[in-house]
Amino acid sequence: MLIYINKNKSLQNRFTKYVQIDTQSDPSSPTVPSTEKQKDLGRVLVAELLEMGIADAHLDEYGYVYATIPSNSDKKVPVICFCSHMDTSPDCSGYGVKPLIHENYQGQDLVLPDDPSVVLKMAEHPDLKHQIGNDIITASGTTLLGADNKAGLAEIMEAAAFLMKNPELKHGTIKILFTPDEEIGRGVDKVNLEKLGADFAYTIDGETLGSIEDETFSADGAVLSIRGVSAHPGFAKGKMESAIKILSDVISALPADCLSPESTEAKEGFIHPVSISGNVEQAEARFILRAFNDEELAANGELLDATVQNIIEDFPNSTYELKITEQYRNMKQVLDQYPQVIEYGIAAIKRTGIRPKQQSIRGGTDGSRLSFMGLPCPNIFAGEHAFHGKQEWASVQDMEKAVETIVNIATVWEEKA
Repeated sequence: MLIYINKNKSLQNRFTKYVQIDTQSDPSSPTVPSTEKQKDLGRVLVAELLEMGIADAHLDEYGYVYATIPSNSDKKVPVICFCSHMDTSPDCSGYGVKPLIHENYQGQDLVLPDDPSVVLKMAEHPDLKHQIGNDIITASGTTLLGADNKAGLAEIMEAAAFLMKNPELKHGTIKILFTPDEEIGRGVDKVNLEKLGADFAYTIDGETLGSIEDETFSADGAVLSIRGVSAHPGFAKGKMESAIKILSDVISALPADCLSPESTEAKEGFIHPVSISGNVEQAEARFILRAFNDEELAANGELLDATVQNIIEDFPNSTYELKITEQYRNMKQVLDQYPQVIEYGIAAIKRTGIRPKQQSIRGGTDGSRLSFMGLPCPNIFAGEHAFHGKQEWASVQDMEKAVETIVNIATVWEEKA
């Protein structure tokens, strides 16, 4: 078995190159992809794949990158896809990212130079305890880093280059898929699964070293619209029913000590308002609803509706509309039917010399929806941490282990065929 070596720091060079390309997605945009700049990175990835000798690499009109590493095995091996997303979160600026490599980390506070108020402290980032002697990559303090999910992109690209240079490593057909707009819930809206032609997949979009995630939230989105009664504020007594205040009352009436992101952990779900807009006459709030089983998710939607009904009773001339739509479902419902996908992923992680951690994720990945679209798809660690904010960081050594894991997954499936 060949061991992957990060020769000439090629892995971190790929990563730091990718994070400097602004690829933020935009939830308010109706286009696909939501921002054209995501294609800037897509074109770079395609050029690098072609340079590796992966002849069919291409970027489609919707911003998806597809590529195929042909099988070099005499066996009939299931087609395996590795997937990461190109966009970064709209929650924090991704423009002008300046990646910094903190070599040989020794547990010290990492003060980010462009905004010294942004400090990474071990007490606030427990995974840093396991990074002594490793190389930590951060941004400079004014942007996110983009490790979510450009760490995954760099790892898949590095693994692809390694497989292409080492044909003695036997594997079946490997598919590569890079998606836009994952951060705004549209990552697989326009994916062509027939063209992809994969049997199973792995997203490379996880956090802690050794983690393999086979369970996500089930997720709904909710839009609450209130139509109030407007009146001149100087003559509003007994007439005005402010839609803004009604919405505020609804949000205030939701449980504060449970069912909120700030008060939950592990397998606990929540109801989370993410935006509010409008005026006295009409206002709208958007929510995300999360739970690990569909029954609890439905109950959260019912609780939100009941809360609105209770509040609106005090405003007899106002009305409301609550629309709840499905976003994605817990992929464990699908993955439990294909235990070998997790089994082989765990075996691949073990071969890197680290301990696998099979766990749930308090979120979702493209794999959540892909699983229900007929492509069973757990999530593998990428070494990315503290996503969506200025304290985001990644570990070079953890990223190296992710590359090894990808290569091992390819070879394990071939061995088991």
